[in-house]
Amino acid sequence: MSAFWKIAVIGSGPAGFYAAGELFRQQSWSIKVDMFDRLPTPFGLVRGGVAPDHQKIKSVTKIYSRIAENENFRFFGNVEFGSDILRSDVLEFYDAVIYAVGSPSDRSLGIPGEELPGSHSATEFVAWYNGHPDFRGHKFDLSVKDVFVIGMGNVALDVARILAKTPEELSKTDIADYALETLFESQIEDIWLVGRRGPLQAAFSPVEAREFLELDSADVILEGGPLKLDAESQRILETDASKDTKKNIEILKQISEKNSSNKKKRVHFMFLASPLEILGNGGVEKIRMVRNQLVKRDDGSLRPQATGELMEENAGLIFRSIGYHGNPLADVPFDQNSGTIPNECGQIIDEDQDKSLRTREYVAGWIKRGPTGVIGTNKQDAVETVHRMLETFLQEKIEPGQQPDISGIEALLKERNVNYVSFEDWKLLDAYETGAGQAQERPRVKVTSIDEMLEIIREKNN
Repeated sequence: MSAFWKIAVIGSGPAGFYAAGELFRQQSWSIKVDMFDRLPTPFGLVRGGVAPDHQKIKSVTKIYSRIAENENFRFFGNVEFGSDILRSDVLEFYDAVIYAVGSPSDRSLGIPGEELPGSHSATEFVAWYNGHPDFRGHKFDLSVKDVFVIGMGNVALDVARILAKTPEELSKTDIADYALETLFESQIEDIWLVGRRGPLQAAFSPVEAREFLELDSADVILEGGPLKLDAESQRILETDASKDTKKNIEILKQISEKNSSNKKKRVHFMFLASPLEILGNGGVEKIRMVRNQLVKRDDGSLRPQATGELMEENAGLIFRSIGYHGNPLADVPFDQNSGTIPNECGQIIDEDQDKSLRTREYVAGWIKRGPTGVIGTNKQDAVETVHRMLETFLQEKIEPGQQPDISGIEALLKERNVNYVSFEDWKLLDAYETGAGQAQERPRVKVTSIDEMLEIIREKNN
């Protein structure tokens, strides 16, 4: 095939890079990929969401950087879809587009008092301590004694662990400097992880859970004493439970059997409890919860059911961590309930009544399937989307379009005064951050202001 297929990827997180990588693996196709991101920095949730003390996970960016080194790849950072470039622009300049924008919003608890000062989403907190430019100005009052984290997923455990660790431990990570300064002033003593379901249904991974056996500065407590499962949960554990679930239960047993060592902080695992109301006069002061029990449904599943037993606990700070939710894109179909773009194997389904498939628009990652899985889950997800796209081209006998020269998108962005960032520009910023980190024996010192990022790049290019 002599002509190049020109593919746009909107979003530079794991799904976007895995999609680009799979496109380049197609030996019988000549493909060029342009990737766009709203931020000047690539890698999405790996940079802005992975905990600073999880550097091994962040090393996946080496794979993405190798993909970016392909001669047919270009990165356009600091370009916002829907304003700097439009859907119509993308369809004019490219044969197809893959939306890989993730699920940047959070789900709300839907309870009274949720909007009180001191009640936050875990999404905000994670982005804040990771130096995301949108959240650098947020304030979190860590002078309180009691913190409640609502949720039992990996993000909830990340929040609890970061709050439980000493600033000295975190000072060797790439946590944002302003976050580190705030954590040095922390007065937090008790951190409560609250899950509405039982231990068997916990959504965290064994890797995340095991870290709580190794905390230097905090005792970890399983509320209610030694781990006890109801009869049905015990049956499921012995017959149908996954390996990860069995590992989680073993770790929780170890936690429940550990003796307190009177450390400065305590992390409490509280299962079978649901928040009902956040109380306070001008700010969070208490949280009211109800005890749950597990009830077997007709389909055999166990679901939490309120018992009527109420609890009221002191709380100065509350983080909700009950899932992410996607945001709609301009002129792109969107399912508000699921927070995803309707699709069939990654091919976008039109909103109109005939539910036709768009031949040139595709989706990958969380905005495709919802916020499930780990970073690596996005690889197979992206592979499915890419193969669906290429199969559609073949089935519909679509040939590479006669779009303007690929440099046309650059001209358009310049015409609109968009100060876009190339991957070479990013490497200059990356070198700046890692160099500053080396001086402090840290992986990097993040630049958290977009204006400062652009200024550093400009100076390095001169």
